[in-house]
Amino acid sequence: MGEATLAKQLLQLVGGKQNIEQVWHCATRLRFTLKDPQKATAAKQKVEALDGVITVVEASGQYQVVIGNNVSDVYQAIIKLEPSLGDSAQVANDQPKEKMTFKRAFNGLLTFISGVFTPFLGAMAGAGILKGLLSLAVAVGWLTTKSGAYQIWWAAADGIFYFLPIALAFTAAKHLKVNPFVAMAIAAAMVYPNIVGLVGKPSIDFFGIPVVAANYTATVLPILLVVVVQKFLEPFFNKIWHQSVRNILAPLCLLVIIVPLTMLVVGPVSSILSNGLATAIVSLNKSVPALAGMVLGGFWQVFVIFGVHWALVPVMMNNIAQYGTDPMMPILLPAVLAQAGAAFAVFLKTRDAKMKSLAGSSTITALFGVTEPTIYGITLKLKKPFYCACVAGAVGGIIVAMSGAGSNVASLASILSLPTYLGKGFGVSVIGDIVAFVLGVALTLVFGGINAGVKEDKPQATQIAADHAETLAAPVKGTLVPLSEVPDEVFSSGTMGQGIAIEPEDNLVKAPVAGTISLVYPTAHAIGITSEKGAEILIHIGIDTVNLKGKYFKPLIKQGQKVDVGTPLVEFDYQAIKAAGYAPTVLMIVTNSDRYQVETRADGTAADDALMTLA
Repeated sequence: MGEATLAKQLLQLVGGKQNIEQVWHCATRLRFTLKDPQKATAAKQKVEALDGVITVVEASGQYQVVIGNNVSDVYQAIIKLEPSLGDSAQVANDQPKEKMTFKRAFNGLLTFISGVFTPFLGAMAGAGILKGLLSLAVAVGWLTTKSGAYQIWWAAADGIFYFLPIALAFTAAKHLKVNPFVAMAIAAAMVYPNIVGLVGKPSIDFFGIPVVAANYTATVLPILLVVVVQKFLEPFFNKIWHQSVRNILAPLCLLVIIVPLTMLVVGPVSSILSNGLATAIVSLNKSVPALAGMVLGGFWQVFVIFGVHWALVPVMMNNIAQYGTDPMMPILLPAVLAQAGAAFAVFLKTRDAKMKSLAGSSTITALFGVTEPTIYGITLKLKKPFYCACVAGAVGGIIVAMSGAGSNVASLASILSLPTYLGKGFGVSVIGDIVAFVLGVALTLVFGGINAGVKEDKPQATQIAADHAETLAAPVKGTLVPLSEVPDEVFSSGTMGQGIAIEPEDNLVKAPVAGTISLVYPTAHAIGITSEKGAEILIHIGIDTVNLKGKYFKPLIKQGQKVDVGTPLVEFDYQAIKAAGYAPTVLMIVTNSDRYQVETRADGTAADDALMTLA
């Protein structure tokens, strides 16, 4: 969940702007002072269930939402939504808006399209691999397409692709913040068997207006356009209907209007685009094969994204029926293999563990002809690898087109379809396929901007292998206290990570490890350090001492500064803090302790000796 979405939901669940007297943040949590705390208390479980919220604590007259290291980003998102809640509101409003350009608009479209696929990429990748395995089983004679096992497994493999508009409706609606179940109902109507069955049959009409039948199964763009329309209409119907009937009548109005609108507008537009595309490519293929190869090889995946590729399928099948061979099908394979090559390059180069895993599996599915997980999860998401794959596909497509190779069977473009291209020009076409894959790898490695485009979950320093032992010294002199006895459940429960607590007997906090200062909270009661080996350490001085607003604290370092073990970090007056009614307990928490095996001293005194070992 993004910071903006989380901020909006938090504002709503705590009772809205009108229920907030003050909001600010400390090192790990948002702190609300509320006019009516009961409103937020009633929603506590819903707040804790939000993606990005660790837990909720109600203490010291505050409603505290524990976020973690990115709490500042969420706070800024709240202030952006409700400027009157922050002191920097006018600054945010005075920022000049970035000029809209075609590049920004196009990149925004690609980001939106790829973003709505993210939630179900794993399922899609698994289904894609199953598709490939089934195709392999048929090719080697282990199964037939009429066998029961094949049909059942094919349903498992093809189902998510066939009903893709329904899955997209849900994620796109979530992205655009409209009713996802209404969007799914509209998508279900688009792939309803009676509607799909109209393709190729006499047209029907809607109160005298002819309906152009279109096959929306496995399409992407139509449902995304529909959800955008829903984004504009839904607020209107929510506004006109009273809340007592809104949940029923607003969806009713949306279904009554949007489903016919989809059939009357989206269908004809898709048909016009598809037929025009088919006519243009067939003409190119006859007159200038190399140009047709460049267009098909370079832009086939773009046609797939916008759902206008279906018009070429009957054209290719008609070529096989009339002439016994189709020259376009072999040209599609370089487009597929180029995407596989780009994904393989991402697998080789990315530093992001999740991206590497997905890129590896997506490479396999693409080789077997299923490119959706590759496109939406890898290349299109990172943008530049997609462009590199398009260039590689165009080069390979030109070679294949010039070879004169053709397919004698309608099949999915994949490495398994190669036997169907046997005959004239087969050897040269295979060279074109190899060139597309290798060039896809090379261009992406050089120009793909792989690690620049990947949003890593942690700073690069934390990606260093955690199998190197690391020792943390005591940050302050004093007496050790079990973390479980600290009077703050966020720390005592281990929610923020494993660590130690020290009742201080000295006024100087020192660096427990060599590294870089990643956080200096303005009130100096919290310091973050990223060690040279990647450990993320939070030193928190006192319980609820953020309320002192910096009194009794003096920072001795700055954010970004390099420190060694024992470098002075903060001077603080622990006796004055205690006299002010706050516990001066110093906490040292490893916030990414889930990456390590952590050993800590449970009791005794702390001086400059080692207290924690990370392995």
